[in-house]
Amino acid sequence: MMDIHQILKQLPHRYPFLLVDRVLAVEKGKSIQALKNVSMNEPQFTGHFPHRPVFPGVLMLEAMAQTAALLAFDTLGVTPDDKTVYYFAGIDGARFKRPVEPGDQLVMDVTLERMKAGIFKFKGTARVGNEVACEAELMCTMRTIA
Repeated sequence: MMDIHQILKQLPHRYPFLLVDRVLAVEKGKSIQALKNVSMNEPQFTGHFPHRPVFPGVLMLEAMAQTAALLAFDTLGVTPDDKTVYYFAGIDGARFKRPVEPGDQLVMDVTLERMKAGIFKFKGTARVGNEVACEAELMCTMRTIA
């Protein structure tokens, strides 16, 4: 378990781009489950779409990537500092199965598939209830910046 205060210490993201509200479970080096509460007062809904608010698919992928970062940091036993940036290196097989709307609770399940030469490969699934909303393979890497 990890609450919002612990998440804020791990991830550099802030409103409106912090997309993980709570970590429900983590198994070091293996998997993590986190959630994002989708709320009507988030800024993307003013334009996506005014007549029918839908949580953007790219933000579902970003929420899974932020969840994956929390797993990577836990696996390595590190807390990133201001000189560390965690980047997307690739997205494969992204599929969107159902729309996510305000009021939904998006639960992300991410497993670490491979860790080699500083590149992490994850399998992610985001669900609302028992329904899959999004799934993808994510590749991420950490870089030190000047």
